[in-house]
Amino acid sequence: MEPGLRLLTQLVIEFTPMIVTLIQKRTEESLTTSNFQFPQVIEKFIQTVNLPQQRDSVITGFEQQKILQQELAIYQRETQLQIATQTRETSLKLPEISQIFDSWPLRLYPSQILDSGTNYQRTPLKIFIAPPQIKFDEFDQKNQENSEIELILAEGLREFLHKHYSLHSSIRPTELLAGAWDSKRFHSESSIKALFGMLKTEPILILESEHEGDYLNFRIAYWGLGQETYYYKTIFRLPYQEILQESAKSRALEWRKIRNELLLMGEDIAEINHLGKDNVFNLGILEKAEKWQDKGIDISQLSLKYQVNHQDLEKLSQVLINCHCLVAAWVADAYHLVDYDVPPLLPEVLPSLLKETFNLQSVQELLRVYATGYQQVYQALELERRYWVPELALQLAQSLSHLPDPSWAQSQVDYSINTWLELRQVSRQDLINPLEAMQSAVKIEDKAYLEKLKAYFITVGARQSISDVDQLLDTITHLQQQFSLASPSVSYTLRVHSGKVASVVISSDGEVLVSGCADKTINLWNLHTGKQIRTITGNKDKISSVAVSPDSNFLAVGSCEHPRSNVKVWNLKTGKLLHTLLGHQQPVNVVTISPDGQIIASGSNKIKIWHLHTGERICTLWHTFAVHAIAISRDGTILASGSADSKIRLWNPRTGDPLRTLVGHSGEVKSIAMSPDGQLLFSGSADKTIKIWHLTSGKLMHTLSSHSDEVKSLAISPDGKTLFSASADTTIKLWQLSTGEVLQTLTGHSETVNTICLSPNGQLLASGSADKTIKIWQIAADCK
Repeated sequence: MEPGLRLLTQLVIEFTPMIVTLIQKRTEESLTTSNFQFPQVIEKFIQTVNLPQQRDSVITGFEQQKILQQELAIYQRETQLQIATQTRETSLKLPEISQIFDSWPLRLYPSQILDSGTNYQRTPLKIFIAPPQIKFDEFDQKNQENSEIELILAEGLREFLHKHYSLHSSIRPTELLAGAWDSKRFHSESSIKALFGMLKTEPILILESEHEGDYLNFRIAYWGLGQETYYYKTIFRLPYQEILQESAKSRALEWRKIRNELLLMGEDIAEINHLGKDNVFNLGILEKAEKWQDKGIDISQLSLKYQVNHQDLEKLSQVLINCHCLVAAWVADAYHLVDYDVPPLLPEVLPSLLKETFNLQSVQELLRVYATGYQQVYQALELERRYWVPELALQLAQSLSHLPDPSWAQSQVDYSINTWLELRQVSRQDLINPLEAMQSAVKIEDKAYLEKLKAYFITVGARQSISDVDQLLDTITHLQQQFSLASPSVSYTLRVHSGKVASVVISSDGEVLVSGCADKTINLWNLHTGKQIRTITGNKDKISSVAVSPDSNFLAVGSCEHPRSNVKVWNLKTGKLLHTLLGHQQPVNVVTISPDGQIIASGSNKIKIWHLHTGERICTLWHTFAVHAIAISRDGTILASGSADSKIRLWNPRTGDPLRTLVGHSGEVKSIAMSPDGQLLFSGSADKTIKIWHLTSGKLMHTLSSHSDEVKSLAISPDGKTLFSASADTTIKLWQLSTGEVLQTLTGHSETVNTICLSPNGQLLASGSADKTIKIWQIAADCK
């Protein structure tokens, strides 16, 4: 071979990988901002030049160079063609984009708004103010523009939201973007449509006021998470001129009182009138109107125009602030209720908004919108959360009971009671009084509802209804006395362990209780007599968790010591050690066995899935924080894990694939349980709450709050109606799941209750505590 040719071949072979890398890099850079698909010809080209190089073959080197040049030419044509296509598409879209931004009503770019909600657990509702365009040329200072109104509005709404719907709230985060609206240019439909087109992924509320004659048309535009379209409507018309005139008239009346007092003191009338300024003019009109009215003249047909000043503007501004606060809170409540199951707050704070402002007849229409709007939200919830409706409607009625028109509140009370009767399948038949119909279905858990109902009737002065509710409360008192006779009681207490009892479990045949303790012992007990059967020997580590297989043949034990942390599997009948499962690098906090008896799941800072019978590791599920709780669905398709990062993760335990992450707790998730029908997931947390989730959809259904310290362990009755929770507050609580009410609080332990477990028939409850004892409770029939 010629030396020059050999050199050229060698260079091609040497530099081909570098050329390919350069082409890939340039291609990626040129297509970064486009929607191009990487050309198939380039993929083939890379496959060609990345073939094993045959350095000793001159023909191969020439062939590769030829192919390289050919493919580079093809690539160049492909790239030019796609750049031309992209340029053409951009040219076609430019007018459309320009048109959108011609109607863009904000001083913020879409990216600035979209980025602002990424740092919160819940997506905040973003609120914009589109203020009215009014010039008040009759004031002391001529030609005041709407900028003052806008500033006053923003400050008033900001103060209200900061107090009740703060952006930093973990419950109802709401973000006011005051001053973002380009108030001098944009209003109405085109601006709303432009906003929705860019921000449809964000929950948005626009509060818009538009000047029309003597009125302000008050509109709202709103869309929530995942909505396909937006809501935009004029919800009421505010007669702002009437408000200004009424304010000026009220000032004149007050001035007359002062004037008369000064005259009685002997002051000069001319000097008094000089001090009165526009009040003197307004009082003259007022007194003429009163004289004409006394003579039977219809003064409504006269144009009696009072002089207004900054005090009247302040009055109008306060009305506008309260209207904006009411609507913002109403929509925020609806958003957080529908998307995050947070109960409404506005009914509680409405009385503070009412005061003098809403005594004005001019804003009664807004209150009607408020009342009917909430009811529409509650009616929309009936399919998914019908059990919430009686409480929510009653809360709304209580907030409306202060208004002049009693019919609004009464309609909500009727709606509340009728829904209560429907939920309990009670027919009123010939009973005219619905409160009488409640007698046949009232239960202990209805006490809180009835006490609120009584409070409402006391507010409105309905004596007969108060008496009817008292009869219902007497019935509950009688039921409570019966219930107390059958309350859970301690059958016996075991005091053998010398350390905190970390975990207890009852075998599926209901005969054996197993306890694991920090004193490194594993004990087996006869559940019915409390006699010790045996102590598992051979364990050398502190115990964190124990689990028994569905056939009652296997016992899995997790150790919370490191570096010897591991999982051991024993034969429950003989006490023989079958497997030692190694692999965790951190303390094992929890072990569980699947309902089908095939796998073990153990959690440290990771979750490892093992085959129960062989001890082989199946897969590892990766957590970044310590895992405290694991539960596996009855059909074995979902594994739920609770972690120190306050999140719950759902997995497919067969494949290790992540399914969903549930976010809602503000503290470490310490306990997890699933309902017998596999529909619900229950989680207990260091934030002192229990949350109920829909397992398939991951939607938060309800939050239970009664414990005063972290919730360490959960158990569900076999019929799925009662939840048992153990807490660091030393108590065990029984919850009625249909209502979320606490049925009973069990006291007896003197320190943290770490673990509880129900017998298969639901008649016995075992609890283990840091006070070194195990208690067995006899559960009454009414509590199962």
